Amino acid sequence: MVVDDELESRARGQLTVPAAEESFDGLPVPHRYWAMLTIALSVGMTVVDGSVANVALPTIAGEVGASPASSIWVVNAYQLALVMLLLPLSSLGDIVGYRKVYRAGLVVFTVASLCCALSHSLVSLAVARFIQGIGAAGIVSVNTALVRVIFPSRMLGRGLGINAMAVAVAAGLGPTLAAGILSLAPWPWLFAVNVPVGIIALGISMNTLPQTNEARRPFDLKGALLSALTFGLLFSSVDAFGHGQRVWVAAAEVSAAVLIGVSFIRRQLSQSAPLFAVDLLQRPIFALSIATSICSFTAQMLAYVSLPFYLQNVLGRTAIESGLLISPWPLGTLVAAPIAGYLADRHSAALLGGLGLGTFTVGLLSLAMLPSHPSTASIIWRMAVCGVGFGIFQSPNNREIVSSAPKERSGGASGMLSTARLAGQTLGAALVALIFHQFSGSNNTVSLVVAACFAVVAAVVSLMRIGQPPARA
Repeated sequence: MVVDDELESRARGQLTVPAAEESFDGLPVPHRYWAMLTIALSVGMTVVDGSVANVALPTIAGEVGASPASSIWVVNAYQLALVMLLLPLSSLGDIVGYRKVYRAGLVVFTVASLCCALSHSLVSLAVARFIQGIGAAGIVSVNTALVRVIFPSRMLGRGLGINAMAVAVAAGLGPTLAAGILSLAPWPWLFAVNVPVGIIALGISMNTLPQTNEARRPFDLKGALLSALTFGLLFSSVDAFGHGQRVWVAAAEVSAAVLIGVSFIRRQLSQSAPLFAVDLLQRPIFALSIATSICSFTAQMLAYVSLPFYLQNVLGRTAIESGLLISPWPLGTLVAAPIAGYLADRHSAALLGGLGLGTFTVGLLSLAMLPSHPSTASIIWRMAVCGVGFGIFQSPNNREIVSSAPKERSGGASGMLSTARLAGQTLGAALVALIFHQFSGSNNTVSLVVAACFAVVAAVVSLMRIGQPPARA
């Protein structure tokens, strides 16, 4: 009877559950899926918000009187806050509890979305977007750590598959949603729609998200500042190189990032639970899984950024047609990710990852080899192959990253997973910009070939995990 009461209290998010405790293994149904609905809504907003700003950038720049170059800060301010705060907030989640960080991030994101909608200048919008990025960091930093608490160990892959499915839906919905809103209303509504969604997600979270015990250690404020400076400068320098800004400025940022980064890593080596998880990276299965993630997301972003240009400039498709032609990719991931998550609880993540990334490579190469006048069907099936391959890889790989860390370090693992994704996406976007500068003409299939090369490397690294000690959820 006492156990039943505790389970009920935990389901309502009122019981404090020690991070390493095994007696309670996941939330009971249906509370488990209510908690996942909160996560799907919250993470979905952060993904959609990253893409709608890209689509609406020309419109926003025109209405606030900003130049195209200056308007990039509407996107970069959000990404900069995200990359600077992922690791500090994931560490904070281990200390004060994942639910507190998640809810705080959700509140900040929702309020900042309202501020974005009320902005009337580039400066105010960029500041609001930076604050919105802080909220997104709170959500994303502990996202997978919460999934690990919500789902039983034997079903962790399934939970991460549902999470990947939510991300895929949001990624596919973002451009379409942006186009639909802009056809009916002015650009501030792109951000205003987050407000009711954020309120609903916060309301559901009040009685569903579980709370873990607070860790008995202080927050490493100096390490957090060093982390923010290191990753912020790295992001800024990569963006500067990619957009052809002055070389000496980008070089200075890289030099500063290296100097601060050396001090940061030295400090992390002396910590028992470091922000940058050097302790977890000493585990081969964790390090290989992180490397696989970075390479795969680099490949994904190389293709995602270059494909609209290829479809419109080379194949002569309209912007609307291009959006529809790319949609089979996230739809393929939507179908494959939960299935792969289910399989990941029973089969090797190394083999599933290798299979998925091999399929992904085939899809990328088939896109690069499209004929000069392809049919719509021939484009669609190639996009779908890419999406299915990426979906087969993603859930098992995420499961391997999270489950290879001790439960009390779930926040650190979650932060590293998100940082690996952002690092790959940032590198991929910068490489596309460099390729566009180096190769004249409108045929940018070079980006797709380079993406395929990164996918091959990711597949090889994934297969290197065969024979390594298995991860324990």
